[in-house]
Amino acid sequence: MNIRKGNPEDMKSVLGLIQELAIFEKEPEAVVITEADLVRDGFGEKPLFHVFVAEIDNNEQQKEIVGIALYYYRYSTWKGKTIHLEDLIVKEKMRGTGLGSALYAEIMKQGKRDNVRRIEWNVLDWNTPAVNFYKNSGARILDGWQVVQMDEAGINSFLEKN
Repeated sequence: MNIRKGNPEDMKSVLGLIQELAIFEKEPEAVVITEADLVRDGFGEKPLFHVFVAEIDNNEQQKEIVGIALYYYRYSTWKGKTIHLEDLIVKEKMRGTGLGSALYAEIMKQGKRDNVRRIEWNVLDWNTPAVNFYKNSGARILDGWQVVQMDEAGINSFLEKN
């Protein structure tokens, strides 16, 4: 297994993993992003995200991307620069191999290199293996906070009323 920074040529595989995650989270139709979007948004003049990829040699002696950790920087009025881990995805066939732990560790190392004071992410409450993994790593799952989102239809509706 090799973990490295992703490049534009990896985005087809990254998109495949994003789609696999959407299926796992029971929202396969929710992914509207394209490979071109990922290339543009991750590798332009001002990248909106960064990604680590985990690859292995597959049976055809080729490299196969089997996991990703996609993150971006945020700013906290309390902490300053922070990292938001958007997704940590491991192909189903590779779960339980330590690959997820290795990607997770890479994010923590990136946070240390960047001198951030916080790394944060979301986890579904029904994803017990992930919840337990994060708790066992020393992460806190915050009670009393709820994720708030406004989707495209909501944005449009709000703007029409205001």
